[in-house]
Amino acid sequence: MGDRDVRASESILESIAQHVPADDPKLKNHLAALRESLERDAAQHRSDQEALREFEEAYEKLTAPANRVGVLVSAAEDSRALVAIGESEYVVNVDPKMDASSLRVGDRVLLNEAFAVVGSLPDDRCGPIVRVIEPVGAASVRVGSEAPGSDSRIVAVAERIEAQELHAGDEVRLDSMGRVALEHLPKKELRDYFFEEVPEIPWDKIGGQTEAIQLIRDTIEHPLLFPEVYRRFDKKPVKGILLCGPPGCGKTLIGKATAYNLTREYSERVGHEVKEYFMYVSGPKILNMWLGETERIVREIFETAREKAKEGRLVFIFVDEAESVLRTRSGGRWLNISNTVVPQFCAELDGLVSLDNVVLLLTSNRPDYIDPAVLRPERIDRKVKVGRPSRDEALQIASIYLHESVPIDPVLLAQHRGEIDCARRDLIEGLVRHLWRKAPETEFLQVFFRNGSSQVLHWSDLVSGALLKSIVDRAKDYAIKRVVAGEADAGIRLADLEAAARDEYAENEIFPKSDTQEDWLKLLDFEPENVVAVKPIDASGKTKTARKTII
Repeated sequence: MGDRDVRASESILESIAQHVPADDPKLKNHLAALRESLERDAAQHRSDQEALREFEEAYEKLTAPANRVGVLVSAAEDSRALVAIGESEYVVNVDPKMDASSLRVGDRVLLNEAFAVVGSLPDDRCGPIVRVIEPVGAASVRVGSEAPGSDSRIVAVAERIEAQELHAGDEVRLDSMGRVALEHLPKKELRDYFFEEVPEIPWDKIGGQTEAIQLIRDTIEHPLLFPEVYRRFDKKPVKGILLCGPPGCGKTLIGKATAYNLTREYSERVGHEVKEYFMYVSGPKILNMWLGETERIVREIFETAREKAKEGRLVFIFVDEAESVLRTRSGGRWLNISNTVVPQFCAELDGLVSLDNVVLLLTSNRPDYIDPAVLRPERIDRKVKVGRPSRDEALQIASIYLHESVPIDPVLLAQHRGEIDCARRDLIEGLVRHLWRKAPETEFLQVFFRNGSSQVLHWSDLVSGALLKSIVDRAKDYAIKRVVAGEADAGIRLADLEAAARDEYAENEIFPKSDTQEDWLKLLDFEPENVVAVKPIDASGKTKTARKTII
């Protein structure tokens, strides 16, 4: 029964009710019951109609064709827009109900079966991350890989990031179709192969190495602090320095101290604060198994250095263990990563000539392994030998680690009438005296030369700054154990330092357990061709089986 039928029935009932006698209640009751029945039927009909309408709407949605999702590639003009769906592009109409001017390049849009834009979707925050190779024009960039033969392509830049300056090496997030750069991911300042934190290390915190430090200050500081003098003499500043020598003797420490002290002194010179940018690059970390990746990292390191230099910073590129990445090239006789990395490094280093505020520092235990093209003048101009500390230098180093705040044994303090400085000096001198004594206990290695002579190396011949620090740390462990055991006022004793020295040499065999001693002999300033054999000496003073270095 439709609404019209219901209204007609109600009209008929009204007409009948007008002709019903007033004294006939039975007939009136029948008419009232009939009216209620009609109203119930009408309400049920309306309910059925509403349910049918909802069903039809649901059916239409389920059977309607799906909307496609595309990406707006160019701005809409005259209610028409360029939309990309996968690898295909379409010029489509925009629904008049939509405000076409509100659509932006990079927006996700809905397209109906007629490929008309009927709506937009929010950014889904998903999509591939790619590296920017170079900007191309104002609204597009080239992304992909720089390696020859590798894939690269040009993509549009979304309007939302057009105002952000994109640089080579930056990363961008593309839409799911890979056609538009939607998000700018700036190049990370902190890479896994270098860091920029520089601790406060004044020169007086480095024990010994006076000649090496003075040479570094003369070659690096003077050109920055007195540029007018260098211009007068037409003298170009030194661009690169090689710090070579045995491990643990302070090469890395000197490099960090150079960055800190030079920046502080240069700031005082110019009258305002100048920030340093210290790039500590570990040679083995930038080696990569993928072809061309190591070269890309080298380019990125030097590019970062140039960018920071243009910002007015003092840039220090510190390459530790340089021989691992800059080894002598093989001359094409076999595949060697150095054949491509070394030329790339040299080319980038030559590009720093015009910059006055960039310094390159290399460290190596084996400088003879580094390619000569890297070490030639006007690239690495100075070679600084960082040797093992002398006795006086060992006193300076030990005094840095046994500083004023280190607890000293109360008995020793009482012997010096509470004079902490005297007791501390007594500990330091006692440690160095213990290391420099010549006794069967301190004999470590016997070297036999081709001329028939031999030389016994004692503990003092193998001392380094790192070794002294480790000895002091071990002595602290002994004192801490006494405090934990209940001796509240325990402090470091000379016996702790002596025991720590014995343990250090006993546990850390300086020479490897193999027949190849060439590398270690070079670290001791012995030329392998002059050595016939070496005989390590054990704790009992007996020599072990000779280890020949050259057969």
